[in-house]
Amino acid sequence: MSLEEAGVPTIAVHTHVFERLAMMTARTNGMPTTRQAFVPQPIVGKDAADLRAYIEGEDPVSGRPFVQEVIEGLTGPLTGDDITGLTFERSTPRLLEPDSEENLHQLFLGNNWTDKFPIVLPTEERVEAMLKGTARTPDEVVGKLRPAAFREFWEVTVEKVAVNAVMAGAKPEYLPVILALVASGITARSSSTTSFSTMSVINGPIRGEIGMNDGLGALGPYNHANSTIGRAYSLASQNGQGGSVPGETYMGSVGNGLSYSFTFPEAEERSPWVPLHVQKGFKPDDSTAAVFLGGWYKQSYYGPRDHWQERFRRCLTASEVYCPPLIVMDPIAAEDFVKLGFDTKEKLIEWCSENAKVPAQEYWDDQFANTLHKPWAVAGTEPYATRLKAQPDEMISAFEPDEINIVVTGGESQPACFMFAGLYRGMVSIDEWR
Repeated sequence: MSLEEAGVPTIAVHTHVFERLAMMTARTNGMPTTRQAFVPQPIVGKDAADLRAYIEGEDPVSGRPFVQEVIEGLTGPLTGDDITGLTFERSTPRLLEPDSEENLHQLFLGNNWTDKFPIVLPTEERVEAMLKGTARTPDEVVGKLRPAAFREFWEVTVEKVAVNAVMAGAKPEYLPVILALVASGITARSSSTTSFSTMSVINGPIRGEIGMNDGLGALGPYNHANSTIGRAYSLASQNGQGGSVPGETYMGSVGNGLSYSFTFPEAEERSPWVPLHVQKGFKPDDSTAAVFLGGWYKQSYYGPRDHWQERFRRCLTASEVYCPPLIVMDPIAAEDFVKLGFDTKEKLIEWCSENAKVPAQEYWDDQFANTLHKPWAVAGTEPYATRLKAQPDEMISAFEPDEINIVVTGGESQPACFMFAGLYRGMVSIDEWR
């Protein structure tokens, strides 16, 4: 039972940078007059005296004393507007009115339906051609998306995904991959102040069938399938979840270029190890799409050379403790690790887990470990409970083996190893969407 249902008055308190978002969220949930108060940003890293000054000072949004806002919000009687609330029409027209190409492009741009790059206009004929890439019906619900946990889910249909695939310039044979990514339920346009992005890895026969690039420049804009699949996933997320507008449905402080497109395949045939989808329980001839949240950090190493262990340790311990690394390496680097005795991915992952050690006080000083891991630790959930019991200077592993993943891709021009922030969120069958 909520506090309101129990008859306990409540008021929402936010920092002032979230004013627009808080007001928009209240409105879209049908409660535009929700009582809210604001304090200055930031609150993290402030001592008790600073925080008390916030409370004793003015609400930076209303300009009135903060305590007065809170008291009036808790004690003021409900008005007619409070009780009535709002309702919204949730449907949208399937087709726009005819217009010139230039005007339609400007309409899409002005309504934030694009990623600010030019698009292919999704005419009925083009969408119909795109839908030939799947046997699913246009009105079938693929999944539900939302930009953040506190926002409502929006249903996304096959046709809506096809519309965005056309806009991105994708081909019909790419559609099953894009549908699978949307079906993951993980948006490519998350709203977080951290500015993280979403990465996706494609495995199985479909990589070759549609001509994806796992060679030179696999992570770059050098292949039509790689680029447009990632872009279509991003656009479908943006338009399928109700937008991605700074200050309303996007709060990334500095943003992330990876949000445009970050989809690539694993070079299974040139890897000495088992591919990612087989590690996750799929068969070698299954086609799959894996989704990772992250992109906060990227660290590079070229080797392994004589002192690779020291360098890898520095990279691992410099990683955000909340976001385990997704290690992407060239086939040359993978072969070199095999020569060092790591004949399976699991052996190298185990080594990484054992060597990703930081002092407990440093681990718990991390903003996200403190706010997201600590409640689990207090509740007794492992491994967080054990980490919380550690002495401040005790060295603890930041990542469990099952949190770290390795993918092999690249053109074998250099033994490159990249560590991306990559929190694994799941894997979806592409074959089910053919």
